[in-house]
Amino acid sequence: MQNSEIQRITNWLIDGARSSGTPSEMIAEVCEHLVAAGLPLSRFGIFIRTLHPEIFGRNFIWREGQKVEIGTVDFEILDTPEFARSPLRIVFEEGLEVRGRMDDPDSKRFPFLDDMRAEGVTDYLAMPMHYLDGSIHATSWVTRQPGGFSDDDIAAIRTLAAPLARVSEIISLRRTAEMLLDTYVGNRAGARILGGQIRRGHNDTMQAAIWLSDLRGFTALSDRLPAETVVEILNQYFDCQVTAIRGHGGEVLKFMGDGLLAVFPIDEYVGDAAHVCTRVLEAARESRASVEALAFPVGDIVERFRFGVALHVGNILYGNIGGGNRLDFTCIGPAVNLAARLEKITGRLGRTVVVSEVFANACRHDWRELGEFPIAGFSKAQRVYGLAEETPVVMA
Repeated sequence: MQNSEIQRITNWLIDGARSSGTPSEMIAEVCEHLVAAGLPLSRFGIFIRTLHPEIFGRNFIWREGQKVEIGTVDFEILDTPEFARSPLRIVFEEGLEVRGRMDDPDSKRFPFLDDMRAEGVTDYLAMPMHYLDGSIHATSWVTRQPGGFSDDDIAAIRTLAAPLARVSEIISLRRTAEMLLDTYVGNRAGARILGGQIRRGHNDTMQAAIWLSDLRGFTALSDRLPAETVVEILNQYFDCQVTAIRGHGGEVLKFMGDGLLAVFPIDEYVGDAAHVCTRVLEAARESRASVEALAFPVGDIVERFRFGVALHVGNILYGNIGGGNRLDFTCIGPAVNLAARLEKITGRLGRTVVVSEVFANACRHDWRELGEFPIAGFSKAQRVYGLAEETPVVMA
């Protein structure tokens, strides 16, 4: 092997692999240079555990002559027999190197290596990547070279372990920040915060369709059921809306008890008001169907649910609001206030979907005029519309 080339790759990693624009490009560049330096590498994998409520980890797999494949695994993998007998389990849990030479009978203890053996692999090495926070991640190195990796090959791989871990950790920290912001404040808001909008007063005005919803009978539900059950119900109830909202271009900004605030930005990239409002209405219909289908057994009783959602269109102030060093990325403005008032009307009218006149004008549909209603804080009564297809149900 060319030791000078290994040192050059090591220095490049220490410098942050700045010529690579993405993690996939960085991995491909490292592997291709290692092969050029004489390392008989046919497959390389890097496995990163993530801080995410649904995803256990991500993997990047490089194969000689192919593009890097990116995948994710959920937490269910931890309970599978495959993971229990995997070399990576030992790496993750014990922080140890695991080597599987195909001519070594001991490699038979890992069923995963049977597939490798069938592909002509001669040697497999799984190594821990130690992050500065104490967490353990992993890499795997595979060769088809007769006799497997040489001692010099293994030494070169170990030389690269620390700088590869540092670059990987930097990339992972950035991605973790993005995922956490996406999880807790939403994708659009998260991107703005990472972009530097972190001071009170960093606000923008934008036009958006506004979604404000509320679960019917939530106070009575909370009074008669244990708090743990109520939380589980809320999670399933919010699932009915969040999937539809995000699927149609919206961003959930807040969960407020049983209430949900979401916005659907209107701009040249996503379409005009008519286009966006049509998608919002589709999301409302999907959510209505999902909530109607939701059945939650509690003892001998099956709880069923109804909700109301108010839809409006207007300009909102979107950005950082708060006090001291505790800020919230949210939206305010008369349009949001009106949507909140309209949401209360849905319960009085026994309707699931209620929209403002502005929304009804933007979204061509078979609307039914429900009348004019005085709105607290607004000088003029507001004309309200509902879906002609919907039958009002007044809850006792």
